[in-house]
Amino acid sequence: MTPSLDTAVLRELNVRAWRLHLSTPGVLVTVPLLRGVWGAALRDGSQERYREVFEGDEVRVPRYLMRPAPREADPAPAVEFIVFGRTDQDTDSALWAAWDEAERRGLGPERRPFRITAAIPLAWDETPLGPARVQPGFALDPMPWPTGSIAAGCRIDIPAPLRLLRQGRLIDAPTPADLALAALRRIGGLLGSVADPLWERRADWLDAARAVPHRPWRGRRLDLVRYSGSQHREVELRGVVGSLDLPHGPGPLAPLLAAAQWLHLGKGTVMGLGQVRILPLDVDKTHR
Repeated sequence: MTPSLDTAVLRELNVRAWRLHLSTPGVLVTVPLLRGVWGAALRDGSQERYREVFEGDEVRVPRYLMRPAPREADPAPAVEFIVFGRTDQDTDSALWAAWDEAERRGLGPERRPFRITAAIPLAWDETPLGPARVQPGFALDPMPWPTGSIAAGCRIDIPAPLRLLRQGRLIDAPTPADLALAALRRIGGLLGSVADPLWERRADWLDAARAVPHRPWRGRRLDLVRYSGSQHREVELRGVVGSLDLPHGPGPLAPLLAAAQWLHLGKGTVMGLGQVRILPLDVDKTHR
């Protein structure tokens, strides 16, 4: 039996996203660099708001992520700032006050001030909503399939390192079942017990995922090193990048994969790792 996604579950997962266009004279900006100075400013401004966003509520999962904006985003550099779940006005004020403070504190060893030249809210399909910062957000259900018909072939593209582990070892050739399980875990992490009905049917989801026709994983290892302020040392982040082709479409996995575009999968999501992009299967021809 093909499982049906409990639409009420994903309707509880609100997403708000902004594309932040930056002016960073004298500094090559990275997501970890931005995340570090913004997080420190938020913590110093309000411990309560910091815990709410960085540690989550029920299951202590960060309620935000940052990722590089698409290459075509103009003006560059730009990053995307995403917040999961509903927050009150005080929390929203604290988030943006932390960005204001981060601008003043600056980036890099010399603490060079930077500026957010525009904070553009994004719709579910990543199109800009308008020049104002106001962002009502959107739920992850229903999410239209980005390439049109779910019966058409598609490519699941992983442009940033995907860090999925099985028995403590990195999965270097993920399958649809691996992605489905990671999506279920991610949803459960952000929603807590609200997602229990979805998680309890994970065996059905895995059976359905294993039945989705797919071509072999095409990709490579990509390991990153970042400095951890909490651990006071460099940490190696091992992952894979590449793509998985589904010649007959995602089948019943469509809701999970569509949601994963915003949620990201695996470990290191707060830094934009595990990003999922859904492309037409003829992407190689259209991008020549």
